[in-house]
Amino acid sequence: QVQLVESGGGLVQPGGSLRLSCVASGFTFSRFAISWYRQAPGKERELVAIIRSAGDSVGSSINYADSVKGRFTISRDNAKNTVTLQMNSLKSDDTAIYYCNALGMQGGIPRNYWGQGTQVTVSS
Repeated sequence: QVQLVESGGGLVQPGGSLRLSCVASGFTFSRFAISWYRQAPGKERELVAIIRSAGDSVGSSINYADSVKGRFTISRDNAKNTVTLQMNSLKSDDTAIYYCNALGMQGGIPRNYWGQGTQVTVSS
């Protein structure tokens, strides 16, 4: 059974930090590109950061949305099937539900998996 379980969300003041984690199971984690998306109330879901697999030939292994560059850092630990999003200097605009996404091939078939999301609220 495929699972992506996010954790680490919560309420933080502007300028503060949070660390989100996504733990995966049920597929070959190391072969998948893992992304964090977010969706704020009334807005479309947007890509925040992506970290590709070691064998991915598409450009840079890590990309960020312009709005989070220099503040957020994505990393992965394939041994623990975990991706982390370190979020610093948080702003009210970062308030959203954050989702973990896994994209890749499993059993010769393209797969696109989503977690349930974790709420991040930036407010004083």
